Amino acid sequence: MSDLAVFDRYESEVRGYIRSFPVVFERAQGSVLTADDGREYLDFFSGAGVVNYGHNNPVFTSALIDYLQRGGIIHGLDMATSAKRDFIDAFQRLVLAPRGLDYKMQFTGPTGANAVESALKLARQATGRQNVVAFTNAFHGLSLGALAATSNEKYRAAGGVSLGDVTRLPYDGYLGAGIDTLDLLERMLDDPGSGLDLPAAVIVETIQGEGGINVAGPAWLQRLRAITEQRGILLIVDDIQSGVGRSGAFFSFEASGIVPDLVTVSKSISASGLPMALLLMRPEIDVWKPGAHTGTFRGNNLAFVSARVALETYWADSAFTDAIAEREQQLRSALEGIAAEFPAAEFAVRGRGLMYGLASTAMPQLAGAASQQAFERGVVIETSGARDEVLKFLPALTITAEELDRGIAVVREALAAALGADA
Repeated sequence: MSDLAVFDRYESEVRGYIRSFPVVFERAQGSVLTADDGREYLDFFSGAGVVNYGHNNPVFTSALIDYLQRGGIIHGLDMATSAKRDFIDAFQRLVLAPRGLDYKMQFTGPTGANAVESALKLARQATGRQNVVAFTNAFHGLSLGALAATSNEKYRAAGGVSLGDVTRLPYDGYLGAGIDTLDLLERMLDDPGSGLDLPAAVIVETIQGEGGINVAGPAWLQRLRAITEQRGILLIVDDIQSGVGRSGAFFSFEASGIVPDLVTVSKSISASGLPMALLLMRPEIDVWKPGAHTGTFRGNNLAFVSARVALETYWADSAFTDAIAEREQQLRSALEGIAAEFPAAEFAVRGRGLMYGLASTAMPQLAGAASQQAFERGVVIETSGARDEVLKFLPALTITAEELDRGIAVVREALAAALGADA
């Protein structure tokens, strides 16, 4: 068998991205993916936010090769290893201490969903309460605990069981401009007749990635933090997709000035694309009994190596975030220009950092059609939102100005083709 036939014959129907991008990829470097036929594709997808620093970043691959050649520990469960020690030290020194954050670290199973499961379990143990508040259009993972907090009906229906102990409330902007959706949360918390049990936690993405690049405003997040603090409710920020520089700062909540009780981190934390997930918690919340939440692959030492090198290379000063800010200005300006060029689509430009979306509620099928047209022209870009109505821009944070301009030009041509306009 050749090309895609082997996948069609032997891989489960659950496969998804292969349907949107139907080629066999063989190599990758920086912001360029290369198929086995030699064709190159500019990557505006970044492995759904996993490779923020680009593919096969030589700084990381060199460190990994050196570690393997000297016989470094690869699998360590939660035993002490030099690779884990060095990552913890770098994370404390370069991320937590400069931001005045006092968190303990839990290395969960290797996926973001497992970090969310850990956060929910720990919040319930620490408070003795069961209910959790989550928001419309949220995505927190597809294992059952995380799925209960996820909103999309397609994913929820696949669970096959009832998904309880979560109350869904409207995210910032869900009811339109000028309506503060936290009025409802606060009223329900303070009204004994509302039916809302005092929650163990509120879980929130400051930027909803899969939900459509919806951005919570700083004032909304600050009020949410105040509401939870006043009532002894733990605040969990899910920073799995919007963290590690994606929003422009290391943590997406930094712009609002809030300090969550728990933070879930995954995707790009390993920097190299190796599986790794991390739960950060205020020390007093760490009520786990030894071994109460385990996972065979919670000790991915190769991931610790590349994660440490990334912190030391990119987060020792402000040069990296300064560069992200420049690329953000370039991207936002270009997207606003595209929105003005195609008024029939009624595009809304949403996002922060290098996490942006072009959303068209007037033409919800346009994003999917444009994604297909872009792929045919050599750009990999996905969609998001409840109806896949958002064209989602997740370029590598290391992308060059020239690559970003070139990719945007292709996307503009793809939109014109999808709309039947002159490219």
